[in-house]
Amino acid sequence: QVQLVESGGGLVQAGDSLRLSCATSGLTFRDYHMAWFRQAPGKEREFVAAINRIGDNLNYADSVKGRFSISRDNAKNTVYLQMNSLNPEDTAVYYCAASGRGTRYTIARSESLYDYWGQGTQVTVSS
Repeated sequence: QVQLVESGGGLVQAGDSLRLSCATSGLTFRDYHMAWFRQAPGKEREFVAAINRIGDNLNYADSVKGRFSISRDNAKNTVYLQMNSLNPEDTAVYYCAASGRGTRYTIARSESLYDYWGQGTQVTVSS
């Protein structure tokens, strides 16, 4: 049974930092490229960041580029999202996702290409 479990969310002030973690089990982690998505109240879920299987190909949404950093530890079967300079527009439920499609170089921004999802972790940024 595949499980993706996010953690690290919380309530912070504008300008603060948070580090989200997504621990996976039930899959061969190194064979999956990983991503973070988020969904704000009343909005559709949107792409945040993605990383390929070996961690040398990264992609970010324009809204987080330069502030957020995605990384992975294949020995720990975990993907991370370091979020700096948070602002209220970053308030959302953050989801990690895993995709076994494509090649070792593949990363994807479309949620339809992801096979497994976590339950989400809430990030709230106050002004």
